[in-house]
Amino acid sequence: MSEAAQTLDGWYCLHDFRTIDWSAWKTLTSDEREAAIHEFLSLVEKWQETEDKQEGSHAIYTIVGQKADIMFMILRPTIEELNDIETALNKTRLAEFLVPAYSYVSVVELSNYLASGNEDPYQIPEVRRRLYPILPKTKHICFYPMDKRRQGNDNWYMLSMEERRNLMRAHGMTGRKYAGKVTQIITGSVGLDDFEWGVTLFSDDALQFKKLVYEMRFDEVSARYGEFGSFFVGNRLTVEKVPLFLHV
Repeated sequence: MSEAAQTLDGWYCLHDFRTIDWSAWKTLTSDEREAAIHEFLSLVEKWQETEDKQEGSHAIYTIVGQKADIMFMILRPTIEELNDIETALNKTRLAEFLVPAYSYVSVVELSNYLASGNEDPYQIPEVRRRLYPILPKTKHICFYPMDKRRQGNDNWYMLSMEERRNLMRAHGMTGRKYAGKVTQIITGSVGLDDFEWGVTLFSDDALQFKKLVYEMRFDEVSARYGEFGSFFVGNRLTVEKVPLFLHV
């Protein structure tokens, strides 16, 4: 049996995608829509208070294409808190017009493929920053789930720790080329959702998503062992832009 990678685990993460029922939304009066928007923004204000205390984080993006209209990305210390937030959102008036499109449950993760040293990693400031991140406020986001292949001779889980570590090190070198252009957050989802990892990319230039993912496809760890789910790309929806986005 190959040695399993050990992980450092941080905040739990929920990616919640919704489609807006615009036809039903238009049947409300302007006052009803305004009240629903105000209620929703009050909920977001509570999320922001949590983020200001560095006890969690959130991001709201509109999604380009027909897979969804809006995405909420929520980070919290416990999975119960994610459930509470999802339930609170579902109880709002606005949620009556938000049709679930897709969701993903995971936890912020760092593996020991690239780790070293005897110090308690949870006490290292850089590690804590990566495990408990305040989400970037970039213009664009890209999310996709992925697996490592387990087929015949291309079975990631049959490789030795040394082989996997070398492959991941080369993979990481490609990612470093995009430092300052793309911020990446990896969340583990083995036993939590349908894929094994969720990858969330943040950038002020959406084209960098294409360049980064394309270049990484040529790394052996992706070319030989990577399996990918659907990609979701979106634009940041600030609190100030919410009324305009929902205006009809």
